[in-house]
Amino acid sequence: MIHELERHGFKIHSIAGSSIGSVIGGLYAMGKLSEYTDWVCSLTKKDVWSLMDFTITSHGLLKGERVFEKLKAFIPDMNIEDMKVPFTAIATDILNEKEVIFDRGSFYKAIRASVSIPAVFIPVNYNGSILVDGGLLYPVPLEFVKPAEGAITVVVNLYGDRREKISEQSETDRDYSKGLFNIFSKLISTGDKQSIGYYTLLTTTSSAMIHKLAKVSIEKYKPEIVINIPYDSAGTFDFYKAKELIMLGEAEARETISSYLNNYNE
Repeated sequence: MIHELERHGFKIHSIAGSSIGSVIGGLYAMGKLSEYTDWVCSLTKKDVWSLMDFTITSHGLLKGERVFEKLKAFIPDMNIEDMKVPFTAIATDILNEKEVIFDRGSFYKAIRASVSIPAVFIPVNYNGSILVDGGLLYPVPLEFVKPAEGAITVVVNLYGDRREKISEQSETDRDYSKGLFNIFSKLISTGDKQSIGYYTLLTTTSSAMIHKLAKVSIEKYKPEIVINIPYDSAGTFDFYKAKELIMLGEAEARETISSYLNNYNE
């Protein structure tokens, strides 16, 4: 979506993101999105599996440290206040039921808190609070954008209407999907309401809440452009589908931006 906005001549003045939105938004703000894109487009399903650091704890299934260590190897950490574009990451303080705003300090510490999916990733202890995924309270964090005077607001909404899922990448990935990775992904990501299990119940319930919050926020703040991505386009760990998902995002953004420009010029 960022690529398509730039192709149409838009300049991004401010970014706010929750969960994966904080990762992508922050990487763009620090001028490292192309390095990340090259890396994520090279991942296979086996690579994604190798980045999962399982742990035996009641707080989550994954430590969530290995993938960030990998990123740090080619994208060094940066303080948010030193980024080229003003950036804010959102996390959720579950003890005090409020948002925590990261607009200063370590980029990696901020996004580690913002992406902490409850019961999947171990939450982050921060100043006496326990932080989890920012999308639980602010899936579309419009309140925290700092736009320039006269700027329009663009929302990337990952909770759009359902659509057919992206196909597998390769024969190698299809073969690998027969193993533990496929079982784990289904355990975490499935939304099959006909066979409600622990994680299915958790993800289905949270998704319903998040979809509603996103809709309410968009209706309240009325951003000029809303790029809707079908909520079932990919699962939590489908990073090996990056190329196809980027193409999907570009197509959805192109259609939405063109419609906005046509209406604007009428």
